[in-house]
Formats: sequence, C-alpha cells, structure tokens
Amino acid sequence: MNTSPFIQLGLYLVALFALAWPLGRYLTAVMDGRLSVRYRWLGAFERGICRSIGTSADEDMPWWRYATAIVLFNLLGVIAVYALQRLQGGLPLNPAGVAAVEPGSAFNTAVSFTTNTNWQGYSGESTMSYLTQMLALTVQNFVSAATAIAVVVAMVRGFVRRSADGIGNAWLDLGRATGYVLLPLSFLLAVFLAGQGVIQNFDAYQDVKLIEPVAYQQQKHDANGKPMADAAGKPVMETLRAGKQTIAMGPVASQEAIKMVGTNGGGFFNANSAHPYENPNGATNFVEMLAILLIPAALCFMFGAMVGDMRQGVAVVAAMTVIFVAMFAMVQWSEMQANPLLPRLGVDGMAGNLEGKETRFGITASSLFATITTAASCGAVNSMHDSLMPLGGLAPMLQMQLGEVVFGGVGSGLYGMLVFAILAVFLAGLMIGRTPEYLGKKIESYEMKMVSAAILITPLLVLGGTAVSVLAKDGLAGILNPGAHGFSEVLYAFSSAANNNGSAFAGLSANTPYYNLLLALAMWFGRFVPIVAVLAIAGSLARKPRLAVSSGTMPTHGALFVLLLVGTVMMVGALTYIPALALGPMVEQLQLFAH
Repeated sequence: MNTSPFIQLGLYLVALFALAWPLGRYLTAVMDGRLSVRYRWLGAFERGICRSIGTSADEDMPWWRYATAIVLFNLLGVIAVYALQRLQGGLPLNPAGVAAVEPGSAFNTAVSFTTNTNWQGYSGESTMSYLTQMLALTVQNFVSAATAIAVVVAMVRGFVRRSADGIGNAWLDLGRATGYVLLPLSFLLAVFLAGQGVIQNFDAYQDVKLIEPVAYQQQKHDANGKPMADAAGKPVMETLRAGKQTIAMGPVASQEAIKMVGTNGGGFFNANSAHPYENPNGATNFVEMLAILLIPAALCFMFGAMVGDMRQGVAVVAAMTVIFVAMFAMVQWSEMQANPLLPRLGVDGMAGNLEGKETRFGITASSLFATITTAASCGAVNSMHDSLMPLGGLAPMLQMQLGEVVFGGVGSGLYGMLVFAILAVFLAGLMIGRTPEYLGKKIESYEMKMVSAAILITPLLVLGGTAVSVLAKDGLAGILNPGAHGFSEVLYAFSSAANNNGSAFAGLSANTPYYNLLLALAMWFGRFVPIVAVLAIAGSLARKPRLAVSSGTMPTHGALFVLLLVGTVMMVGALTYIPALALGPMVEQLQLFAH
C-alpha cells in the first residue's frame, strides 16, 4: 500500500494491455466466424442451435431486424427476472427462507440486470434466494454483456462491409459472445477466486458465536407486542446483548466472476467487493480490477483487426487511457487530502481520507478501483463512494456522465466511443470545409441524427431526472444529507442509472416506489435508445461504398486524432454537466475547505 500510486497504475495498465492484445485477436476470430470455420464441429453446433430456435446461421439481418431481436430478447429477460423474484418464496434453493421481492423493487432490479446496470436498491444476502441469484441475476449478467458485444460487432461490420444490406445475425452473435468468450473467462476467474477464499456453496446461513457479545438498545414492547413509551411519549428503551452472528453463504464465486468479466457490478452481498467473501485479499482485488477492463480493452484491438488497421484500435484505446489516467489522478490526489474538519476533533488526518475504505486495500487501491469501475459500466465497489472527498466523487461521476466511453462497459464502451469518433470527424470536417469520412465511409446527415440521439438521450435522462427529483416531494424524501452533498447523491444516482453503471452514493434512500420507477425508466432508455441508434448507424454505413484514401483524407490513427477525440468527449461532457456538477461536488469542495 506504500507503493507509488502511479507505479501501481503503470503495473495495472501493462498487465491489462498484455492480456487484452491476444484476447482481442481471439475475439476477432470468434466474432467474424473464423473459429467456427476452423473447427467444423463448432460450425455444425451453431447451425443446429440456430435451427432449433427457428433461424439460420447464414441469415444476414438488416439493422432494424437486428435491433428488434435485441430489444425483444432483453424485454423477455425483464419479464423472466421479475417473475423469479416475485415467486422465489415458493421456489427451491432458498435456505434462508427469503420472501418474494416487493413489486417495485422487483421491477427495478429486473430492468437493472437486463440493461447491464446492476443497480441494487436491496441487500443481496437478505433479499435474494440462491435460485434467484443464479437463474435470474447471473444469467442476465451473461446475456446483457453478450448483448453489448453483439451490438458493437454489428457496428464494426458497418464500417467493414461495402454496399451490404445486412449487419449480421443477432442470435449467432449473442451465442458466440456468451459461449466462446464470457463463459470460459468467467470459469477461469471463478476457479481462481474460489482458490483465494471466495465462497461457492449451497449451505444454509451459519450462526456463529461471537467472541465478545455486543450490547445494543431497542425499543421495549409490551406483552401484546406494542412499542412502549413513557408519560412524555418518549420510547422506552431496553438494553440487549447479541451473542451470535448470522453469516450468509451461497454460490458467490460463480456470480462474482461474470459480475467483473461482464462489467455488471451487482454484488451477492450488500457490501459488494468490499466484502471478504467477494474480494478476500490484494491478489483478488488486482485480478478483479483487471477483469473489469479486460474485454473493453480487448474489443478495441478487435476493432482494429476487423477494419484491417490495428492503428485505428490503438488510437481509440489511447484516447480512453488518457482520460482514465487523468480521472485516476484526480481521485488519488483528492483522497490523499485530509478532511479539514478532522483536526477540530483531535484526529490526525495525515493518512488521508480513509473514511469508507477497507484498510486491507488502502487509499490507492480503493481510488484505482473506483476509477476503473466507473470508467467501465461496472458499478462494483470496494469502498464507499459516498465517503469520497467532493472532488474524489466528482471524477467517478464525470466518467459516467461522459457516456461510459472511458473503456466503458463490455461492448457499450467501444460503440459509445465510436459514436464520439464519428462526431469528432464531423467537427473536423466542418473546420476544414470537407465532407467528413471515417474509415472510408462518408458521414452524412442521417448518421449525425443517430449520433445526436445516442449522445443526447443520457443527458436528458440524467439532468431531467435529477431536476424533477430535487423538486418533487417523493424525490426529496429519499435525500438523507442536506445541501450540496444531497444534490450530488441524486445526480450520481441518475448518472449511474442512465449510463448503466450501477454504483451509488448510497446516502440516497432509493428503494422507494418513486425512485424504483424513475431509475428503471432511466436505465431502460439509457441502454436501448443508444443501441437502436448505433445499429441504425451500422446499417447505414454497411450500405455505403468504401471511399479510397486521398490526400484530403483526415488520418484517424495518429496523436492528432487521439487529442481530437479526447477533446470531443470532454467538450460534450463539460458543456452538458459542469453546471450540475457546480451545484454538487464543486460547491461542496468550496464549502468544506472554506472552514
């Protein structure tokens, strides 16, 4: 924990790219069908599966059919997850005897896991049965990640194909992403985690005797179970002693693996990756951080390989890395600052801001984890983001608000960044007076309309939802902290939901009918409006011929384009969100240090 933060960051990035490069080549072989051609039995298996569901492996879908298949498939996922939660009380694999999930929470959770958001307004170990954790939540962890991989592959085909009507077979892409990529990676990670101490069992919850019993107070009740009060109406309290603790069990390693590999983030336990049964030690912490960004980084190299110019993929991953390093530097610097209020309480703040952090990880590993999980649309946490210093909390919030394109989620990060790349070349074309083109495809008004829809839907949901919530009575009722920090909690919640991240400033009481409905709508539209827009772009580009490179073609693989792409992403984020951030973390920072 005393190692220089940037040495730790450097080691992390070296390990990430060393693993992502070969994985990117493997992804290329899987998603362009070369693996199935090389191994004929795989091709036969794929054709058999496609026939069994009423389609053909050779079918090439136009974009609108591809989009319809994706949306309907995920809509069925919402229904299935909702039904399992509502029926779990009477289903097997429920040793803790948890009851059916309340309708509002069940709906929110169903949308959350289907959209790869994994926002949790509940405590996992006390709300979900083993069957629900596995059959509902873990299954959606796989297929929601596969959905985004399929969409980004379809978009890349739009750049590669010439004068084509189709962009691929949605069912085949979903199957390949799940069976050849997500399942084997998750299996390997699950075995490693189980070997390090992450539990994997179907045991009943364990009652263990405490070494030192804990005294606590609660309101006294009469013989009829009615709470007692004195003559003044104050509660009559009694002191009790707890001599045992209930330890939750369950199949954790299998869910933890796809939670990270698929950038899902929903924890088996309420404490998420701060819980020792999900993240026991420094080795698991480092490997889990690698797992979060592994596929997002590898997809960039897959993109370069599929378009026939690896420099294109390197340029995209370079732009992501520049923003990522800057965000980590902000979080790390902020968390190393002592809270200026601590000296007044006689507390030594030389160690920095340790509030809400696991001492086994410390500030640097916690700051890096917070940056990684909000760079990706993961949302897993090994520390409490609500306890970050104001500017430390601003960086994760801003990364989500940029559209989860700083590596981003599995698939969604790359197609989001490619949308910004199209916008960047369009702006460059305006500046030099030329028709913009990207990877040999002319960018015209239709593409820009779809780009606008994909980029603008999330600010509309984030800022609109926040504005309504800080004005509505039901929205204000969930805010536990007054002033700027309470506003930040609401802004963070909608930033997380609309951008499909799932982490939270947990001081907001979001498990209410109001927030369950509004955040579910933000998650759904924040996921599928961009997906439909991206597939529409892919269909349009696939129909176009590929233009020859000329002296007037803008290079999209060098340092200049990387800077242009970073500038475009930051400009859109800054212009859109800085006014809202000024009302939350920025003013909170000024208030805190003004003392």
